[in-house]
Amino acid sequence: MNSRLSILIAAGILATFAILGASLVAFTHSATKERIAANERETLLRSLRALVPPDTVDNDMVSDVIVVQAPEWLGSERTRVYRGRKMQQPVAAVLTSIVPNGYSGPIKLLVAVRYDGTLAGVRVISHKETPGLGDKMEASRSDWIYGFNDQSLGDPPLEKWHVKRDGGEFDQFTGATVTPRSIVKAVKNTLLYVQEHKEALYDRQATPPATATQG
Repeated sequence: MNSRLSILIAAGILATFAILGASLVAFTHSATKERIAANERETLLRSLRALVPPDTVDNDMVSDVIVVQAPEWLGSERTRVYRGRKMQQPVAAVLTSIVPNGYSGPIKLLVAVRYDGTLAGVRVISHKETPGLGDKMEASRSDWIYGFNDQSLGDPPLEKWHVKRDGGEFDQFTGATVTPRSIVKAVKNTLLYVQEHKEALYDRQATPPATATQG
């Protein structure tokens, strides 16, 4: 009888520890997930503000987002579009375009297009290009990416949206042409897509915040 009682007590203690352990893991996971989500949101917000100054909009661009499907233009099956507005009027859209044919793999961009069709700016948010060559597209490495500021499909003319080696207006990197060539094409295609779908991009209902994360 005593032996059976001891076994039951031991089993009860083990079960209690198991429940407490599972609860602690679940709590830790939930807290960590929330912190990660908050950090990702803050990082995205800083990137958006670098392209669309906060004083030019009065909405929450992180929440005012839709998902579009135009892989032939934007390089990905799902592209997020963050909308900036002021007094409910459209100011700019920031698209998470993908350069599918970078030298060392896909390159993820943020392409900010003002409502008038000019570029507010472009930023590279991830890539696997060769250090010292392809990484010159990073704003922290060189000023090359700033060459897109205020450009549009009319300035330079559409036929000049190429690197200089291909007869266009944009510089290439010394020893690396594939990367800038691919980025110029991706930015041009993003502008073409926005030009074709501008009104629809701003009119569509925002994606629920739970799914509106950077992609």
